[in-house]
Amino acid sequence: MSGRFVRASKYRHVFGKPTRKEFCYDNLRISHNAWDTNLIKANPEYLAVNWESSGGGAFAVIPLNERGKLPDQIPLFRGHTAAVLDTDWNPFNDRLIASASDDGKVFIWQVPENFTLYTDAEEPADVSPVSKLSGHTRKVGHVLFNPAAENILASTSGDLTVKFWDVETGQAPIALKHPDIVQSLSWSANGTMLVTTSRDKKLRVWDVRQQSAVHEYQGHEGAKNSRAVWLGEHNRIATTGFSRMSDRQVALWEPGRQDPIGGFSSLDSISGVCMPFWDDGSNCLYLAGKGDGNIRYFEYENDKLEFLAEYKSGDPQRGIAFVPRRGVNVHENEIMRAYKTVNDQYIEPVSFTVPRRAETFQSDIYPPATGLKPAVSAKEWFDGKDGIPAKIDMESIYEGTAPREVPADYKPPTAFSSPAQAPVPKRESTPPSAARAPPPSVSDQKASMSAIANKFQDNEDAEPSEGESSPFEEVPRPAPRAAAPVPVRTSLPPATPVQKLASPVRTTTAAAPAPAPATSFPAAAAASSAVGSVEASLAQITQLLEQQSRVIGAQSDKIQAQSQIISHLATEVETLKKRVGPGPQDQSERIRQLELELEAARS
Repeated sequence: MSGRFVRASKYRHVFGKPTRKEFCYDNLRISHNAWDTNLIKANPEYLAVNWESSGGGAFAVIPLNERGKLPDQIPLFRGHTAAVLDTDWNPFNDRLIASASDDGKVFIWQVPENFTLYTDAEEPADVSPVSKLSGHTRKVGHVLFNPAAENILASTSGDLTVKFWDVETGQAPIALKHPDIVQSLSWSANGTMLVTTSRDKKLRVWDVRQQSAVHEYQGHEGAKNSRAVWLGEHNRIATTGFSRMSDRQVALWEPGRQDPIGGFSSLDSISGVCMPFWDDGSNCLYLAGKGDGNIRYFEYENDKLEFLAEYKSGDPQRGIAFVPRRGVNVHENEIMRAYKTVNDQYIEPVSFTVPRRAETFQSDIYPPATGLKPAVSAKEWFDGKDGIPAKIDMESIYEGTAPREVPADYKPPTAFSSPAQAPVPKRESTPPSAARAPPPSVSDQKASMSAIANKFQDNEDAEPSEGESSPFEEVPRPAPRAAAPVPVRTSLPPATPVQKLASPVRTTTAAAPAPAPATSFPAAAAASSAVGSVEASLAQITQLLEQQSRVIGAQSDKIQAQSQIISHLATEVETLKKRVGPGPQDQSERIRQLELELEAARS
């Protein structure tokens, strides 16, 4: 029985919609570096792409509104002496970006105002960094801004350290000693905890300001890289990795619990790393695989990752990025948008949309999203303060006005219930002399017509007893079965079949709950009359059956007589054959004629 019910969800029908080639970002030279990174990062204004360049590392910044084939020469963000391995946008400043490089440096960049890729200069001027953060001795593989504190940046390096930088001062007051090379990292929503996966197959949860790992678990057992992402404001972590048999897996963890909730779930046997992305507004987890074009998405509910659907594409991706919630197109009911690399030549936007035709703001699928105001400053964060950033009401984005801030724990008002549920009982209790009510809806008309039909249908049975709980109303349908024969219907009045079978049921069921003998006399009288009519009907049916039996007997006697005649003719034909033998032609014809008559008689 449980398989017949479908789990209710606003995002059950979300589908991914690709973009036509002419509206993609074409003519790109995406980096071929083998370091396991997402290659691209996105925010509501720009797209950062690790660039394949000579003479040192570089990355490109593409305004999202400049689609199509890009110029052959575009301004790049140059400054590193080796390949750029990772980038990350500041969550509170859409023009500030950090980069990590194979040269062991972390650079901070600011996108110039009115930045564009289309210039009249023969050689576009490159952009230089505004700050250089030095401290790592080996290559820096990852950079990630704190989601709650202003200008706090985490960086991981091959020197087995994780440093936490104050971008304003250029200092790293906190540094964690990590046992092995970090493969991925993710912040908690309030920016106090950090989860990492590493090459030693361990999952660690760090209290950053205490500079210690508060939890350490055995993660995915496969030899390939694993990823981790914190599920926003939920105290849960999702990881992707591989089993010993190289099957891709996903797992859900609770900090403080040694084993994943529900164990490791297998996805498929594809060899590419699975990149997880979390959307806090819809509570959805997106899994994009390297080397394949599919994007699975799950909804987190009741400590389970409920599978929603899968976006399938024949174009594999090496890198992918998702925009923050405040950057989606609310007019198209878009809940998330991804940018995926295709053949290292162009980037294709993929829009995940809820299929609705409503032309108004859909508050149920657009809860408040994290805005541009941090919860604490860098100094306050290093001093031990934390919090959740203020959120913005998505309806203000829909209306095109300035983003309206709401508290971090703000909940949108629930949708009003359907007006067709309440008016029916009110109409029944309203006296005839009351004032005229508003025009009834379609549901009200259906309910009133049904009530009138039931009233007239059960009128005859309701007269003997005034109680609404009378058992007569329980058995109106079996009546036509007893009155199925045509002779009985023609000999009895139309209302009689209802009484024939309903009355015996009434006498058996109404005998126990009858509180007073006064109500049993009409029932007994009706029962006696009904029993008499049933007996008359049975007598008629018996007579009809006797007549049919006599007709069948007469037909059987006739058939038996014909069989005797046929056998007699057959005997006579055989006798004639023996007497005549091979005689003249006319005798043979006579015999043949007799055989034909015999065959006709048999048929």
